[in-house]
Formats: sequence, structure tokens, C-alpha cells
Amino acid sequence: MPDPLRLAFLGCGFITRVHSRHLRALRRDIVCSYASRERARAEAFRREFAGEAAYADYGSAIADPRIDAVAVAVPPRFHYDLTMQALAAGKHVLVEKPAFLHLAEYVAAIEARHRAGRVVLVGENDHYKPLAVCLRRLVREGAIGEMVFAYFATIVKRLKPADDWRNDEIVAGGDAFFEEGIHWLHVAGSLGPRITTAHGYRPAASRTGPDRRIKSMIVAFQYDNQAVGSLYYSREIPSLLRGLRLSKLYGREGIVTFESNGLFVLVRGNRIPRLFVPGVRDIRGYRAMYRDFLHAIQTGAPPQMSLERAMDDHRLMDQIYASVEPSGAVAAG
Repeated sequence: MPDPLRLAFLGCGFITRVHSRHLRALRRDIVCSYASRERARAEAFRREFAGEAAYADYGSAIADPRIDAVAVAVPPRFHYDLTMQALAAGKHVLVEKPAFLHLAEYVAAIEARHRAGRVVLVGENDHYKPLAVCLRRLVREGAIGEMVFAYFATIVKRLKPADDWRNDEIVAGGDAFFEEGIHWLHVAGSLGPRITTAHGYRPAASRTGPDRRIKSMIVAFQYDNQAVGSLYYSREIPSLLRGLRLSKLYGREGIVTFESNGLFVLVRGNRIPRLFVPGVRDIRGYRAMYRDFLHAIQTGAPPQMSLERAMDDHRLMDQIYASVEPSGAVAAG
């Protein structure tokens, strides 16, 4: 049995807590440590999640020869520098998404990855969640025939407090859609057919209240099989049960209706309707993502969510923001 992977989280915030809760199921395979700019905060995370070590700064964790890999879990503005430091120190890297702010940074990180001979996985957990796996399988098997339309809805009123770093678009890398909507854009583009062109439409922004971000976006896009789609994203509109919403894939032989969070998938068409429950145990895909990270490290195979795959999503984001802001795309490459 291989030795467990010794992983240090760089950053002790909300997302590190989310990752750590899911990693409890993989504690035999991954031993966690925590680094923060505040030693007491890192120590609190270490105690809460039965971690191995706590560090008073990110550099100490990166330099520790006992650490095999790091998870870059700080705001996007700081992802690139920490990823490059970790690769220079010979560490494997899992970097939260959006990974970087500019396409040139992906290119440089790929070169650094090659030099180091290490694995870099972009933390797109939505790629691994059972819903996405189920949708890819249904499209691949021709459950709806030739796809015509794709409609994705992720609408909820989920405002951030005034002191949340996401209110600073320089730190976050952009507005709410750039920082979070990229996950949904990835799911839309990972079905099998690839999105080739995308155009954004943004309603008038409300900057009132403590959450000052631009919080809504509609994206229209076309696939390489000539199907077309749309993505409705908002974090300022009330929704049923604080987040329940339906999305659909339309084909010439049927329709797939699914709850956007992954609770169920209904297939209707030429055959008897079929209802699937993709899976709730790892409904957000974190455990599957870390298993892929481990597999890539142990075998040398590229992870599913490689830097190259994440670059495809970033290119689409650049298209979207160039269409919304003709004078200059947000986080342009």
C-alpha cells in the first residue's frame, strides 16, 4: 500500500473547510496540514480536522520537505504566485478554480509543471460530480439523439457580507460570474460537444447593500456540433428552497431534465421515461476529484482537470467578458 499523500492547504478559509470535510473519507490516503498568515488559525484548522501540522505562513509549508503537495485555496489573485513557488519547490499542486487571471499565466505554469515533473490539477470539482458524469454518459450514449439546445440555470439569492474578499474584484479576479460562474460554464462545455463561441449579456448592476459585486449574467453559446445553449447565472434572485432549479438538454429524440445541483435526472424520449439519482454521497465531486489527483500522482497520467482543460474554459471567459466590456475583457488573457 503506497504511503499517504501529505497535503498542505495554503489558506484557511471557507473553501478549505469544505475540502477538509470531504477529505475525512480519504484520511488513509491523504494527510492534511494547514498554512495561514495567522498561526492560530492554521492551528485551529489542524485541530478541527485532525491534521498533521500547522504553519504560520505559506512559504514554510511549501519549503517543508515532508509535504508532497499543496492545495492553493486563497483568493484567485494569489493563485499564480503560490502555484509557481510550489512547483519550484518540487510539490504537486491542486489549485482552486478559477486557477489564474490571464492565459499567459497558464502557459507559464504548464512550462513550470514540465520542468518540475509534477502534477497540477485545477480544482474544478463540478467536473467530477455525479450529475456531470451522468450527463456526459447520457449524451455519449445518444439518449436524446442529436443535441439541439442546452439550457442551464443557476439562480439563487446568496449575498456576501461586506467584509468578504469577493467584494474586491481585483482580489477575486472579476465579478461573481468570473469567480463562481466558471464552474457552470465548465459543466456546460464538458458534455462531449465543446463550446466554441460564447457571448455574455449582463443586466443593469445593483451595487446596493453589503454585497457590491456584479452578480448576474446570461451567456449564449454554440457547440462544435452546431447545437446552441444558454446559461442563466445569478446570485441576487430568490429561488425555490434557496437554490432548487431545473436545467434541460434538448435533442431530436428526447429531453433530459435535471435539477441543477444534481438531485435527479429525468430522461424522456422515444422510450419509457427514466429517472436517475446520480449520487448524493459525493454530490459535489470533491472525493472523486482528490482520487483523480492521487491517481495522477501515483501513475503519472494527466488528471482530468489539467491546466490545459482549464485553459479552454478561461478562453471562453475571455470571449464572454470581451463581449460584455468591448473596451477590455475582465481577466483577459
